[in-house]
Parts: sequence; structure tokens; C-alpha cells
Amino acid sequence: MDRGEKRVVVGADFAGFGLKEAVKAHLIARGWTVVDITPVKEECPMYHRVGFAVGARIAEGETEKALAFCGSGMGIHIAASKVPHVHAAVCESVDAARRAVTANNANLLAMGAFFIGPRLGMAMADAFLDSHFGEGYEDWDGFDAYHRVGYEECEHFDYAAYKANGFQVPDPQEAPLGPEPKGLAF
Repeated sequence: MDRGEKRVVVGADFAGFGLKEAVKAHLIARGWTVVDITPVKEECPMYHRVGFAVGARIAEGETEKALAFCGSGMGIHIAASKVPHVHAAVCESVDAARRAVTANNANLLAMGAFFIGPRLGMAMADAFLDSHFGEGYEDWDGFDAYHRVGYEECEHFDYAAYKANGFQVPDPQEAPLGPEPKGLAF
């Protein structure tokens, strides 16, 4: 997929459906192509099945980023995280949604409709979808390399190898992180 392509997959259970609808309408108005895998509230699967389905769209290369909605954001996040190549983040603020991408290269944002109103959800979606890994930290020496190590070790994590290595990451990579520059706080 092209980094400039504005395409996102969304899905929700019954509890997150209203928030999903508000965020979806907002994104369409902003020019996004939104693939909604749960367009009818009465037909929404249970939260974990939606998480699996949204995550599968990432794993299969159909989208680079996705948004998932349930009551708390937690359950759908846990389920989506079980799918290979999904780096899910559950967030409740705009800054956390942005940081999930810029520092951790998250590709799925989970939101909870019990805690997030439509306007906040729209702003969080914008921050998540408009951000890119490493962005905003150009003055922080080693930031990209440090966080790339974390991303790669999560992406390629093999529990059996980890256990066999005494619960240590086999062949860990290192990337020194310089001191945080002044004025960096978001």
C-alpha cells in the first residue's frame, strides 16, 4: 500500500458501534476510503471476533492501519493483538494515539465508547492516521533506531525461542537512545 493512500478499515461490536459511525463519517468527510466490516449494528459480532477480523485485514495486507471500537477498547485490542503483524494500541487521548504511531509504530487503534465521545474519537483517529513512525522526534538522537529495535523484536517475537533462551530475547539488538531534547513533550 502507498503511504499516501488514505484507506482505513474499521470495525466495532455493539457497544462501540455509535462511536465507529461518528468517526467513520468524519473520516469520509476528510477524504478517506473507509472499509467498514461491521456496517449493521444488529449484525455486529462479539468484540473479540471483530478484533480478529479487523486485525486480519492488516495481516493480509489489505490495509496499513485500522480502527477498532468496543465498550472499553481493551477486549477488541487484546483480540486484534493475537493476529500476526498487528501492533495494536488502546488509547484514550489524542497524544497517546499519536505517540502509539510515532514511537511504537502501532497499526491498529482501539477505542472504547464507554470512555471516548465522538469529538475526541475523531481527533484521536486523525492523530493516529496522520502520524508516521519516528515523526516529531528528529532532534532526539537515536530515537528511530531505539524504537525500531522494539518494533522489530515485537514483530518477530517467538515465545518458544524466548523460553528456550532462559526468558531472554535471543540475539537482542541494541540502539543507544540519547537524552531527551528540551521542549519535546507533546
